[in-house]
Amino acid sequence: MQNNRNFLIAMALSILVLVGWQFLVVSPRMEAQRQAEAARQATIGQTPQNPGSLQTPQTPAGTPQDNIVAPAGRESVVPGGVVANRDEALAASTQRVPIDTPTLSGSINLRGARLDDLRLKRYHDTVDDASPTIVLLSPEAAPDAYYAEFGYRGQNVGTLPGSSTVWQAEGSQTLTPATPVTLTFTNESNVTFRRQIAIDPDYMFTVTDTVENTGTAPISVSPYGQVVRFTKPQVASAWVVFEGLLGVFGDAGVSEATYAHIEDEGNIRPAPATSGWLGITDKYWATALVPENGRSFQSEFQFNTAGRPSYHAAYLGDPVTVAPGATGTVVSRTFAGPKVVDLVDHYETDGQVLKFGQLIDWGWFFFITRPMFHFIDFIYNFTGNFGVAILVVTVALKLLFFPLASKSYKSMAKMKDMQPKILEVRERYADDKMKQQQAMMEIYKTEKINPAAGCWPVLVQIPVFFALYKVLYVTIEMRHAPFFGWIQDLAAPDPTSIFNLFGLLPYSVPHALMIGVFPLLMGITMFIQMKLNPTPPDPTQKMIFTWMPVIFTFMLSSFPAGLVIYWTWNNTLSIIQQSVIMKRNGTKIELFDNIRDTFRREKKETGA
Repeated sequence: MQNNRNFLIAMALSILVLVGWQFLVVSPRMEAQRQAEAARQATIGQTPQNPGSLQTPQTPAGTPQDNIVAPAGRESVVPGGVVANRDEALAASTQRVPIDTPTLSGSINLRGARLDDLRLKRYHDTVDDASPTIVLLSPEAAPDAYYAEFGYRGQNVGTLPGSSTVWQAEGSQTLTPATPVTLTFTNESNVTFRRQIAIDPDYMFTVTDTVENTGTAPISVSPYGQVVRFTKPQVASAWVVFEGLLGVFGDAGVSEATYAHIEDEGNIRPAPATSGWLGITDKYWATALVPENGRSFQSEFQFNTAGRPSYHAAYLGDPVTVAPGATGTVVSRTFAGPKVVDLVDHYETDGQVLKFGQLIDWGWFFFITRPMFHFIDFIYNFTGNFGVAILVVTVALKLLFFPLASKSYKSMAKMKDMQPKILEVRERYADDKMKQQQAMMEIYKTEKINPAAGCWPVLVQIPVFFALYKVLYVTIEMRHAPFFGWIQDLAAPDPTSIFNLFGLLPYSVPHALMIGVFPLLMGITMFIQMKLNPTPPDPTQKMIFTWMPVIFTFMLSSFPAGLVIYWTWNNTLSIIQQSVIMKRNGTKIELFDNIRDTFRREKKETGA
């Protein structure tokens, strides 16, 4: 029994470390970063940078470079510096081709043929559908610049398309899934570059580049692509999910670099590959480049500190040689959108994008987390509510592990019946711990009791807890997913608080005191579940078990509401299950006696 309790305490303290980190470190850090980012954006808007510091002169093609992206691909195209907001940046660049699909709106900047204006039609800033849609990509002149572009490097070809190149659109078109757009550029050497941009009904762009050599000598050009970002995410997520620069490079697998890591390293070059992808990912959104399969490319993650600091995920492909009078073709793709699980998997399988599922950070325990999500998503297809799906999945898990739990609770019931004998042994051998342990093990052997059996329900619940926490925190399907009543976002904490009577009193509550309805219910059910068992004789253990529900109530108040709902429901089912099994085994349920004794002791201690 002693070992059993020590194990339970160890497991509980492990979970306590997790919730403590979330409550004391992650949540305050997120709030501080949110305020710092708002102040920084305001400063940028009020004090535009010096235009001269943002511009880089055109560098002739063929100039040796330490970086793989061509000089034209790294130069600034901001003629007037950083402007106050995104709308002004868009207004300053009038040469654009509109984008209008079922999922995206925005435009292509003809200067550089950049994808630098994208909004996600199906996603909003808040749970209110009237709130603005999510902005993914923004022009370089905007304070939160973020874009993708393609270009060339080469020698003896003349001027190559890059960031400053003004492409010509063939006809007046709007990019839709049914109508690709074609852009052209002809340099002084009569080399014509033609770019067709197409998009599927979702979030994948296909860029088909052709090079027409009308000269008398062969030419050789190397295609490049890059995703550039000038700011970090405005609301930094917790350690549980990766954000930063990443990619998959052939057999070498996935390579990741957080913003902090690339700032320290400056430059990271993964191994060359002939298949894969690279880009920048946030908690829910990503922009990724997919070079042409079968064509070797060298990738690079870079933090550029020249002028305005920026993060680059770039690649440079092997040269394409075009004979006189011939045409060379390079096909690449760009994903820009939400990391929807089924959609990402579709691009990996049907789109042949190597390991594109790695775009979603399932964590080290992906073998639990990913099936957990698919199980919940499967139930959601029937219920239409992710909260209800979580409740159903909890019941299913309880049924799956019922034989294990049944044996555990039966063993705990026997342990409870043996408490008088165990206490007698402890008193008899109080000064001899070795004999005490031997006598207790003899009781266990005679009564066929497994002292560690009570640990199994906890062991089963811990991986489920972590998996569900990861699912709620990482998957975009859970973002703004409603339950019932006041829970309109399962991925966000319960918005109510007991300290303003759940919104009845007209004042806001500090973050640390946001103790909502479901955290309270979780604490109550946890308290009841602990009181089903006899009070530990050890004073330290008794104090831990008494105060643990209170501590967890405060700690879990900052966790996603879906996780707290799961824990509350799981506790409720465990209480019912344990009570029924104990009753069937003829063991007295001392719930009310234990609760009464707890408050009586506290009252006596207070009076004393």
